[in-house]
Amino acid sequence: MAAQITHVQKACAYVTRGEGELLVFRGPEHDGLQIPKGTIEAGEDPRSALFREVLEESGLSALGKTRHLASDVWTRRNSPPKRYVRHFFHATVHEPRDRWTHVVTGEGEERGTEYDFTWLDLSSTAGREFALELDDYVHLL
Repeated sequence: MAAQITHVQKACAYVTRGEGELLVFRGPEHDGLQIPKGTIEAGEDPRSALFREVLEESGLSALGKTRHLASDVWTRRNSPPKRYVRHFFHATVHEPRDRWTHVVTGEGEERGTEYDFTWLDLSSTAGREFALELDDYVHLL
């Protein structure tokens, strides 16, 4: 008998500032660059989850223009089967800090974890390794 496939809804944020800098961090739980992202809670729409996750993971609360870029189904693991339904958004922000550390808030597993944020020039993302294939839609920015 085939194992039941689990689908987890995720909101993923490409947050940019100025002339093409992408907000990234390296987290302790995955190798490679990451972007703010997280699980969409029951009854929550992807756009609302985006704002909540960005606030919880980075502390940024004043996002500017926001648009949906793409949604896909990404295989997290084959056994037991687990798939992420990922909703990627682009949001702009005016943020003067070049680097900062934020302690994750909210109720998720990452609560209390420190993330060190910085900006990556979009022109230098080619060939960069992002965790969980989170760079799949950077080319749409």
